[in-house]
This record gives sequence, structure tokens and C-alpha cells, in this order.
Amino acid sequence: MDQDLDELLGLLQVEQLDACLFRGRSPSGRTRRVYGGQVLAQAMNAATRTVDPARRVHSQHAYFLRPGDPARPIIYDVDPIRDGKSFSTRRVVARQGGRAIFNTSISFQVPEPGLEHQEPMPEVPPPESVESDFDFYTRLAAEQPERHRAPQRHAVDYRVIERIDPVSHPPAAARYGVWMKTVGRLPEVPGIHETLLAFMSDNYLMSTGLRPHGRGYDHPELQTASLDHGLWFYDGFRADEWLYYHLLSPRSAQGRGLNLGYIYTRDGRLVAAAVQEGLMRLRRADD
Repeated sequence: MDQDLDELLGLLQVEQLDACLFRGRSPSGRTRRVYGGQVLAQAMNAATRTVDPARRVHSQHAYFLRPGDPARPIIYDVDPIRDGKSFSTRRVVARQGGRAIFNTSISFQVPEPGLEHQEPMPEVPPPESVESDFDFYTRLAAEQPERHRAPQRHAVDYRVIERIDPVSHPPAAARYGVWMKTVGRLPEVPGIHETLLAFMSDNYLMSTGLRPHGRGYDHPELQTASLDHGLWFYDGFRADEWLYYHLLSPRSAQGRGLNLGYIYTRDGRLVAAAVQEGLMRLRRADD
């Protein structure tokens, strides 16, 4: 297995302290705040380990309450609030220093047949024809060393279909298209593909809502943060095979931006959907 992927899997596999109490950590070297996808995935890992493996996660609804400190462990307290005939529900609160930084409800379902329809997958270039994020930023660092640093390798291969300049951020349509998958094969562990997709789904969502406004995360007038996050799973998939993330942002107002994502397998099955609202606050001159 790829070393970066092995490290990510170890990070997302939280330590069990008691029947419903778990402890997670953050990767070394991260200095600002905990990546939201990490907390989504660690909470899902904790909740999944308290549920019958025959039940599969079908939805997650989360709120980011406070920035997480990467230097401190995160305690995940799982409340097994319901086990019914078809559905199980878990409420998870993540804490640091005794204060909640994140909470989520995760629902699990016994798989069953039902009525089916889906929005067709857009026509997009295959992932092999699209430059990876790693190669893109490596090339920019070689061409413009005064503006860009060489990137570190990552456990997930992201490939953006329509890139914009990462420094000037020219205004663009509020949509993104991204191919993504892990860089190596995943082990056969219950819930691992849903957990990895939770981790991956937090990337590029809020970026979609920023595209029309010609501002990036580093803009001095802009304050950004993930506020909430929703995930729904509808069909089986593998996170170590190519998934297409079709993203759009229908609205921003009141210092917030709404972002939607549809996740397709390469053969066009719509297997999951994501929704996130992000803080997009313009700082006042006296802030």
C-alpha cells in the first residue's frame, strides 16, 4: 500500500477508549486548524464501529462549531440513540479541551431495493487526460518558484477539469468538475469507502462558491470556514476507483455560500451527494 494512504488510513481509524468513546489525532505538521474532512471521516469511523456491520451508512449531517487545534487530540463521544428494524442512528460530538468543536448525526440502513432514478452524469474528459493537482502545482513551482511552493504528495489524487489561476483568481462560473480517488488500493474493511469519501468530499466544495467572486482563501478581505456538511449515499462504490465530483453553487448571500456536489462512478452511477454551507464573510476595514 502507498505510504501516504497507509498514514491516512491510520489517521482516520480512531482509537477506541470505551464502548462509545474514541480518540482521534491530526497529521503532524499541520499548523492552522483541523481539516473538516478529517473530522467528518473520524466521526463516521467511530459511529460505524458501534453499529451492526450489516447496516451501511446512508447519511451524515454535521455542524462545524469551532476550529479544531491540530496539536491536540480530538475526543469523539458516540451516542447510540436508536437501533430500529431498518435504521440505526448515532449522534457524535467531537471535543477538545472539554468544548465541542463539531457534532453530527449519522444514519445507517439495512440495504433494500426501491424505486430508482438519477440525474445523468455530465459529459467530461476521462481522468487520464486531466492533470493531477500534484503535477499541476509541481509544474507551477518549477515555472514560478517566486509564487509557488512544491506540493507534498497526498493520499488522494484530485484532478480538476477546468482550472483557474490560483493566484489571481479571475471570476469564473460557480461550478467545478473534479476526478478523485485514493492513490492505492483500500483494504476490505466495513465502511472504509464511505469514510474515505467523507474525507474527500470536503475538498473543493466551498471553493465552488468563491469562484464567481474572484477571491481565494488567502484574500486579506475574506474570512472563510465550513459551517455545516451533509452527505447521502445511494449505491455501492469504491473510493480507490475514479469518482467524478460535479460541484455547483446556486447561491451566496448574508456572508454564506451554498455548495452542492454530485458524486458519480466512472460508469455514470450517481452514488452519493454532498451539501455544504460555508462562511464567506468580507472583513471590515476596522476588523
